[in-house]
Amino acid sequence: MSRVLDVARIQLVHWPALLAYPLLALAAIPLWGFGIDISNGETTGVTHEIYLLPALWGVIAPAHLQTMTQVFPFTLGFGVTRRTFAAATALVVFAQALLLGLVMVAFDVVERLTGGWGRHAQIFGLDALGQHNLFTLWLVYSGPLVAVSAIGVLAGVVFRRWRHTGIYLAIFGSVVLIVTVGVLTKTQNWGPSIGNFFGGQPSLALFAVYPLVLTLVLGGAAWLVLRRATA
Repeated sequence: MSRVLDVARIQLVHWPALLAYPLLALAAIPLWGFGIDISNGETTGVTHEIYLLPALWGVIAPAHLQTMTQVFPFTLGFGVTRRTFAAATALVVFAQALLLGLVMVAFDVVERLTGGWGRHAQIFGLDALGQHNLFTLWLVYSGPLVAVSAIGVLAGVVFRRWRHTGIYLAIFGSVVLIVTVGVLTKTQNWGPSIGNFFGGQPSLALFAVYPLVLTLVLGGAAWLVLRRATA
């Protein structure tokens, strides 16, 4: 375990990408929402939602891609095994998600105490996230962050294994898969069934359980590729 912690500390060498930039993005989200309200001429007396939280995903995923493309080959030079590095990566991913999730809970509390940042805006307390106690809300905020981080890790591993060709093929394959599912959903009239299924799920399952399952799948795929990735 001490070896895993040592490798985790090495990964924190690029702490700005892992911690500073996401925290700055979180701090900027309320200001961004204020700018959107001004541009839309939103009145302060109407409760409204602003969907900005996914912007944080675009900050988190590249950080873990950088871990796999730059830190991974660096640590191999010190005799670190792939298994140890994978365990350290998982530790960093979950620790980062839980920390940022905790900060988001704090922002949610501030948002409620200030009446939606003084203008009835719901940026963190979205209705889709449900009404939970603070601990459950912490998990709801953290779940998607873990899944997005896993995507970044997998992308970085694919790059280490197959370079740009692997990334291009992965993007192309993802687009084909998404289009195929979209076409089948429309032609087979699966839309109402899918909507009813997810609409009937509790927010804890949608934003914590399912993202964790996706993380395990992506993490398993990343490990299979990492075993053959070279420095």
